[in-house]
Amino acid sequence: MLSLLLKEINGFLNSIIGYVAMLVFLLTIGLFMWIFPGTEFNVTEAGYANLDTLFIIAPWVFMFLIPAITMRSFAEEKKTGTIELLLTRPLSDFQILFTKYFAGLLIVILSLLPTLIYFISVYTLAVPKGNIDTGGIMGSYIGLLFIGSAFVSIGIFSSSISDNQIVAFIVAMFLCFFLHIGFESVSSFALLGSLDRIIGMLGSNAHYNSLSRGVVDTRDLAYFISLTLFFLLLTRFVLEKRKW
Repeated sequence: MLSLLLKEINGFLNSIIGYVAMLVFLLTIGLFMWIFPGTEFNVTEAGYANLDTLFIIAPWVFMFLIPAITMRSFAEEKKTGTIELLLTRPLSDFQILFTKYFAGLLIVILSLLPTLIYFISVYTLAVPKGNIDTGGIMGSYIGLLFIGSAFVSIGIFSSSISDNQIVAFIVAMFLCFFLHIGFESVSSFALLGSLDRIIGMLGSNAHYNSLSRGVVDTRDLAYFISLTLFFLLLTRFVLEKRKW
């Protein structure tokens, strides 16, 4: 299992797509935070020492970044015909599945680590130094990690249902978008009365915003864990179906 995990990680790191995706993520956040003038996201113009720009924009960038990272997970295996060899290895479907999942999640974590430079910069620029909402920032980082985890599981599922990486990318991007903002948009029409709030809570944005306030609620964590497991189980079902 460890050898397969290392193979998956090397596959990401040896691919130009992985580096380009991470670079685009960091560059997009950096441009909005420090370069683009006349926007509410520019930290130097806003006059407030916070990382709101990172935590507002990051989930939207994740909708492109993570599908780009995960689109090759199973789609490439199918296209090259190595999926059959992979499934006959002395590993269970769950071991194969979780190996690809953890490899994708590790790339997401590697993408987030450099953003700590932004945290240090804002921490230093604050007056007085360190006068920032550290609790809210840590909660937001936890939220980003969990939403990234859910998006990775969605990306792997999308890759498992197609042997075309572009199709897998588009399907994953659509599912990530709908789960993040779709339910909330539907609930905003206020057509179903008391059910509107429940529908809104089915979306990841409501739970992410809750974590971003610095309060780590177990209900929000349970939502993201359940969402991740749901798509991983769907992926396992797709893999099992190939054996029928």
